[in-house]
Amino acid sequence: MANESRGDIGGKLPPQDLEAERCVLGSILLHNDAIDDVLQHVRVDCFYADPHRRMFSAIQDLYESGTRGIDPVTLGHELQRRNELAEIGGTPYIVQIIETVPHAAHAEYYARIVYDKWMQRTLIDACTDTLRDAYHGQDEVDELVAKAERRIFEIAERQQNIDKFALKDILKDTFDRIYSRMDQEGTLSGVHTGFTGLDEMTSGFQAAELLVLAARPSMGKTALVCNFALAVAGAGCGALIFSLEQSNLELAERFLAIEAKVNGHKLRQGDLDEVEQYSLDQASLKLREYPMFIDDTAGRTVSQIAAVSRRLKRRHPELGLIIIDYLQLIESEETTNRSITREQQISTITRRLKFLAKDLQVPVIALAQLNRGVEQREDKRPRLADLRESGAIEQDADLVMFLHRPEAYDPEDRPGEADLIVAKNRNGPIGTVPLVWLREQLRFGDRSPLAVPDGVGDW
Repeated sequence: MANESRGDIGGKLPPQDLEAERCVLGSILLHNDAIDDVLQHVRVDCFYADPHRRMFSAIQDLYESGTRGIDPVTLGHELQRRNELAEIGGTPYIVQIIETVPHAAHAEYYARIVYDKWMQRTLIDACTDTLRDAYHGQDEVDELVAKAERRIFEIAERQQNIDKFALKDILKDTFDRIYSRMDQEGTLSGVHTGFTGLDEMTSGFQAAELLVLAARPSMGKTALVCNFALAVAGAGCGALIFSLEQSNLELAERFLAIEAKVNGHKLRQGDLDEVEQYSLDQASLKLREYPMFIDDTAGRTVSQIAAVSRRLKRRHPELGLIIIDYLQLIESEETTNRSITREQQISTITRRLKFLAKDLQVPVIALAQLNRGVEQREDKRPRLADLRESGAIEQDADLVMFLHRPEAYDPEDRPGEADLIVAKNRNGPIGTVPLVWLREQLRFGDRSPLAVPDGVGDW
């Protein structure tokens, strides 16, 4: 019985239980209804023995084609049609399998054993790959660690618990969340965005959600997410920023200008008076206490972003927001496959970012560019169709926001004002949040009627 595992170490066979595999197959042949219980736990490649894999594949195909009388005869005919009957040992082996089943009602228990052995082999294979990569020494250490974490994370993602599917259990958790909100009436269910109107519309940035903030270049996307990061960090939650375009020093200057409310251009020129220098020093003291982290490594892949995020989450459980500036600069891990289009790459990237948000239970904001179609229309307000590779981004995102400043196209059109357009909100309303654009301070102010003035706005 051939096997394809690479986990034989020191002459030892990889973890497997051939008797449990035979019992799974025999239970299905005796009682076809058992396949529903079995399929909750195992698939074809979970079986160690090649004949068992072939038999399970044939059984599954018969079942999915509508055959409900799966027995040694119909299975034998299907294997014969595939020219695989002799490969598995012929009809006598099928009969032998049925005769070895102690109790067909225990099919799910046998399936769990098969699954556990497969998971052990998968872990061994992942560790073997990591050892091989480490010995070859062709990758940087950070890449080796990222690959190892990715392999283990992918294995963890495969684990399922059917007990969690019951609505009665889900409803209990749902009511716990509802009662918690009632106890905290008037407070946000998510993290504070820094803008009253946006908080009203979204109840704050929600855990496990993927958010997209898109705009044309120079609209102020980075400035706005810096506002978000400061609001989150100021509330005691951690904020992690992946800056794939700007350096950490540039971002640090932005944070200082925003917090100190000083002119960003004068800061870059070094032309600051004593009052501004004092404000800068006070802002620095405040920012030092904020749990904010900046990774400005260019060319990050989603796997690397996920690895850094998971490590930081373990060290700082209070992590409340992850920002990626910006989506189209994330490197694809499919660079060797030229048949994959950029839209397909973006689709994979956004889907994995959604998985990351769900895994860490942290909102992830990805900045995105809009295509040039906006500027070719008379109405410059962005739409969902203006997103580059819009299909995947629009589908995977829980919240899509557009930043629009009319004065960017006409200096006389509402100078100093901006609109944050919530174009998609999977769990709430859509609409426009009015903002103030404070160009000199590289930040946005709150123009909502409910906002508390901060002393610097033009409203």
